[in-house]
Amino acid sequence: MAREITPGMAESFSRQIREVPQSKVIRDAVMKNGIKAATINNDSFVSMNHVFSHEIETGKVTNQKQSGRCWMFAALNTFTHKLNAQFKLKDFELSQNYTFFWDKFEKANYFLESIIETADEPLEGRLVSWLLATPQQDGGQWDMLVSLIQKYGAVPKQVMPETYNSSNSRELNPLLNAKLREDAMVLRKMYAEGRSEEDLRQAKTGMLAEIYKLLVFTLGEPPKTFDFEFRDTDKVFHREQGITPQQFFQKYVGFALDDYVSIINAPTKDKPFGKTYTVQYLGNVIGGKPIKYLNVDMETFKNLAIRQLKDNRSVWFGCDVAESSDRNEGIMDTALYDVEIAFGFPFGMSKAERLDYKDSVMTHAMVLTGVNLVDGRPNRWKVENSWGEKVGKNGYFVMSDAWMDEYTYQIVVDKKYLPDELQKAWEQEPIVLKPWDPMGSLAWMK
Repeated sequence: MAREITPGMAESFSRQIREVPQSKVIRDAVMKNGIKAATINNDSFVSMNHVFSHEIETGKVTNQKQSGRCWMFAALNTFTHKLNAQFKLKDFELSQNYTFFWDKFEKANYFLESIIETADEPLEGRLVSWLLATPQQDGGQWDMLVSLIQKYGAVPKQVMPETYNSSNSRELNPLLNAKLREDAMVLRKMYAEGRSEEDLRQAKTGMLAEIYKLLVFTLGEPPKTFDFEFRDTDKVFHREQGITPQQFFQKYVGFALDDYVSIINAPTKDKPFGKTYTVQYLGNVIGGKPIKYLNVDMETFKNLAIRQLKDNRSVWFGCDVAESSDRNEGIMDTALYDVEIAFGFPFGMSKAERLDYKDSVMTHAMVLTGVNLVDGRPNRWKVENSWGEKVGKNGYFVMSDAWMDEYTYQIVVDKKYLPDELQKAWEQEPIVLKPWDPMGSLAWMK
């Protein structure tokens, strides 16, 4: 067979299409309307009903706008579900901008420390090239949020509201990354000149001062203390003066963050179930909570989520949101588009193969707030997103159980829901994965 594409080969392919009468109709529909609109499966709209046998009362959805803070919004939303119920608040929000500021600042330090640690690695090597590709970004992981909260606490949104740059980070990120790459260059040159580690860290302190200034000018300066004032749904007014962000989180949110564990479903050969994993150079706070996952089969994965939902507690989860989903209708379903029928050939990779061949990774974090059980088994899930009320059903999505199987990779649950064998498995020393492993992906989707 020829290595190159020949005229006869292309003509043969063309003839195969012309021999199928409906090809012209399909071609015209796809060209006119686009792939998704032309292949939409209306049966999916019927089956993806926004009614659930088990449902947590939440409220108005949040809006991350033009930023990749989904992981942060999702985590803070799980906190406010508890806070709203306990203190009789309606649509209260924690400040995402406060957490965003400290995440940016800590990621800058994490990057610069990584540059110092790898100063003897070749500039053109894979590791340093990977670090320099994205010094920092909006995306993150559950454990990264925990590190921020444990160090800095939280504040109400009214205390540190959104700015243009927190809601639209496309101007901030390139500027910050350019500064960090310049700082990396300076640190590596200092190392090459034989300067001491103490000299490098002293230089880093000056760099952090500049980054702090950049963040204050774009996001505002985080408060050290503040007054918390609110009127509850019984119309009773409350005021607490001079509270710190750490005191506020402990008193009003009160999540026992160390009790929550990250469970993943990564059915690839290199990651046996029942083992724990971490990822090299993945994090934000130096000395904070390290990234740690426990890999389990999908049946166990879903049962853990259901146990927490039945206890009236929402579930943070990470997924590949762009696959087989409709943003406007708020549907995530593997049967949503009849692409294979339209084009006449399969798209047949398994979940493990999609991970291995870079076809799918976790891109977005949201919150499970309900599930529909039929004879004890789920067929669809209720999802709280952070894209505002103009998408889905007032911002809420519905996810088929088949979609959960194929495109959901991570949940966070209280470890008390883990059976004894998984409790023991969690205590294992984690296997260290390379920085570019699929499980090192961050939730960032806007």
